[in-house]
Amino acid sequence: WELVSINPNDKNWDWKDLFCFWGNNIQSVIGFSLIGSLYLVYELNVVVVLFGSLIGSVFVYLFANLVGKPSQKYGLPFPVILRTSLGIKGAKYFGLIRALVGLFMFGIQTYFLSKLFSYIIRISIFSIDNTIIDQDIFLIFLLGLNLIDWGAFVFAILLQSFLFSKSHHFNRSIIKFSTMIVYSGMLLFFLVVFLYDVKTVSSAFADIFSLSNVFDKNNIGPLITVAGTIFAYFSFTIVNYGDFSRYVKNESELKKGNLSLILNLFIFSFFAVFIAIGSDVFLNKNLENMERILTNPTDIIGKIGNIQITLMVLIFIVFASVSTNLVANYIPTQNSLLNFLPTKLNIKSTAIVISIVGFVIGIFWLPLLSQIGILAFVDTLGAFFGPLFGVMVIDYYFIKKTNLSNKDFFSLESNGAYFYSNGWHIKAIYSLSLGFIFAASTIWNESLMNFHSYSWLIGAFISSLTYYLLVNR
Repeated sequence: WELVSINPNDKNWDWKDLFCFWGNNIQSVIGFSLIGSLYLVYELNVVVVLFGSLIGSVFVYLFANLVGKPSQKYGLPFPVILRTSLGIKGAKYFGLIRALVGLFMFGIQTYFLSKLFSYIIRISIFSIDNTIIDQDIFLIFLLGLNLIDWGAFVFAILLQSFLFSKSHHFNRSIIKFSTMIVYSGMLLFFLVVFLYDVKTVSSAFADIFSLSNVFDKNNIGPLITVAGTIFAYFSFTIVNYGDFSRYVKNESELKKGNLSLILNLFIFSFFAVFIAIGSDVFLNKNLENMERILTNPTDIIGKIGNIQITLMVLIFIVFASVSTNLVANYIPTQNSLLNFLPTKLNIKSTAIVISIVGFVIGIFWLPLLSQIGILAFVDTLGAFFGPLFGVMVIDYYFIKKTNLSNKDFFSLESNGAYFYSNGWHIKAIYSLSLGFIFAASTIWNESLMNFHSYSWLIGAFISSLTYYLLVNR
């Protein structure tokens, strides 16, 4: 039932819900580190990073509108809309690629989430009795994890499985609550840093906002690179955005909600950069050596050395990590698995599958998977996402003219509109494969690796152009 068009009464998301959705996508340790690192890489050049981020987010906004509209109109998730362009069977198998990527990332992010829990447990135990964690039982390791780590990892898996498998109403509450609590936490962290030395911290922060080099031609290359990096960060989310836009009231709310991505980026960037710069002043009393500025929030709180602040910030990071795992990995995986085995799986059984696979990936991440370059494999699978977007958008707007057949979404009859050639749309599959080859070449061809940030766009362009020419020849 999760695959069918949702009840009109459930189409009640407005722009504020989408503001929280986009907030969840950027509110992560990776997002914080990425934004902070970009400012350091370009020597705190606010023009390059801020405007580059703005350009990247505008592209995300435009593409999210394109891919989100059909799901909003028909109330259907990404893998079902995919059937209209790839065919009933084609969508089943190519949609599974999104599930595989989601499963890997869910397991990996659950491992890092469990590390946060283990930090909280260790700090709590240490504050009670600093000799307990020196006991022999805590010095026994299996697969790189000791007793505390194993307990934290099992807890992280069970907690997410319990929370995420309830209903989309509950997931919506998680998304909204997490966004507000994390921004509140960042505001609190900001105030701690700011009030430490208002004059010095303010001066250090104001110094980086120099607009003297706005029109410097040397900014053009870095500007494009930053835009590509920001777009690449959100690219995994775009292709299955329909999993969330299906709940939005109308197209107007969809566009306003997607526009809030830019607002989120500004708010988050301000907090991330201020906290990173202010913390450096707080810790080192200078900004002379920018290479030593910490951009990972867990590293920052580790250096501060205040147990109360550390626990508080870790709890906020836990909220951010859980909700990010929900929107970026769990829900896309759930819908793709349901589409692959619609008669065998439901919300509860899918939660079990995701939890078991995520558990296996998570426990083997440190001793095995991180050593064999598994992320290159995940990246390669992700090279399908741009081409999938390209085929879907061209098919919906230029071939189908935004008109889809409700009665054929779930039809296995040979005369069904989306049955094509025994359930596969050969022209779409060919276009998709060609786009994938070009996108994946930026991963595996050393001469093209500089274009890796644009692999999504390259794949989308090649597949969309090929598909349009094949269908209209």
